[in-house]
Amino acid sequence: MLVFVVILLVLLAALGRLWMQLTVSPHHFPPLVPGFLHLIQADLPSHLLSLAQKYGPLYRFHLGLQDVVVLNSKKAIEEALIKKWMNFSGRPQTFPIQLANKSGKDLSLGDYTPLWKAHRKLARSALLNVQNSMESLMQQMVQDLCKRFLACSGSPVNISEELLMFTCSIICFLSFGEKSESLVQEIKTNVEELLLAWDSWQVQILDFLPFLRFFPNPGLRRLKQMVEKRDRIVQKQLRRHKFPQETMVEGQTRDLTDYMLQKLREQGEGPGQLSEGHVHMTLVDLFIGGTETTAATITWAVAFLLHHPEIQRRLHEELDQELGPGFSGSPPNYGDRARFPLLNATIAEVLRLRPAAPLAIPHCTKQSSTLCGFDIPKNAIVIPNIYGAHHDDSVWAQPYDFRPDRFLEPELSPQGIPFSCGARMCLGESLARLEVFLILAHLLQVFTFLPEVEGSHNLPSLKPIFGVNTKIPDFKVRLLPREAGAGVTTSGSPL
Repeated sequence: MLVFVVILLVLLAALGRLWMQLTVSPHHFPPLVPGFLHLIQADLPSHLLSLAQKYGPLYRFHLGLQDVVVLNSKKAIEEALIKKWMNFSGRPQTFPIQLANKSGKDLSLGDYTPLWKAHRKLARSALLNVQNSMESLMQQMVQDLCKRFLACSGSPVNISEELLMFTCSIICFLSFGEKSESLVQEIKTNVEELLLAWDSWQVQILDFLPFLRFFPNPGLRRLKQMVEKRDRIVQKQLRRHKFPQETMVEGQTRDLTDYMLQKLREQGEGPGQLSEGHVHMTLVDLFIGGTETTAATITWAVAFLLHHPEIQRRLHEELDQELGPGFSGSPPNYGDRARFPLLNATIAEVLRLRPAAPLAIPHCTKQSSTLCGFDIPKNAIVIPNIYGAHHDDSVWAQPYDFRPDRFLEPELSPQGIPFSCGARMCLGESLARLEVFLILAHLLQVFTFLPEVEGSHNLPSLKPIFGVNTKIPDFKVRLLPREAGAGVTTSGSPL
């Protein structure tokens, strides 16, 4: 099948070039990059950025007979998604997206419509409702996490695995009012398997050759199984929340699910109204977008600090000065985050170097438009290369270096867009920032991060694994309690 696909792509590319030669367009389109296999590159965000060195920050290529426009600069991304957001607010409705997007009711993957707008408003109000009381809950959960790490007595731990379980437990509790280990493990496994199946080339190729779904396709079969499992998990929780008379208190909502179901009851039923399916997909988005991404960001921060012990030492000094070390100190408070400029700068630098979603989610033009002086046709797929914009050497000095100090004077430094921007920016940005700050602040207050083997210079790899998310290769770290008088003894290494 792979040989057949390659031959077909060659024919489509040849037909596309012939058509362009036979027609004279009055439009001024972005530069066309030859070739048709760009989207199967292993390090796709880096590859797309490298093309910008030759073709400029905005260019296009063919995906079968479909035009794909790539935005590699913050300027182009903000012009499209903020200044001309309505023109660029659509989502391409490819076969894999339709499969994951339950009847078009998903916030992240759904096309922009008035109903989508009402759906986002519901989800946003639900998050704001729980955020008012979530910090104290999260404080306690993070302190419990630190106690579990203290019980390890400085033994090496797989920090990525631990943090993924932890972020799943947070979303579980906020969404369902429950964080039993069995439910958290079930959701964690499903999220991992869903993302793995989605990243498969056997699924990605269906974006531009959808008819291949009629051929035997193990990757597609696996994705369907994971989507079905996902929906069973969420449906079980929805049933539990719809019939809770014996546990409900009039006028109170226990979690996000309670809140959204209550709003549905208040609006009533009818055509053009939000439905339980929209609540279902909001919960799916929270788990897909709010677990592995947040865990990966914190894991990247730990890895960078292992490579740069001098930054870790300065962070310890900042936290000690404001709070005191270890559990004897005051707990970090997100409301007082302005007291920790270096910690904020470190988080900003991690998000710049390793944005959780390096290519965001593709957009689609709802109508013909212009961008940076070029004509962009209707129904074009638009890829915002967030990773590329964050590594643009015309904007960032030494863009591949870990330099948190660049953010210590925000009025003089450009700002990143790790959560995208505009009307379709990440809905969970505020929740993610709260989690990353509190978890990292608590860990740094209580522990010193040391390599797995004492005195070892075999530090974790900083080479990203690109997919839907920016993953980091697994590594183990020793979390040495700072109250034991441990210091940072490793030497840094360049990126």
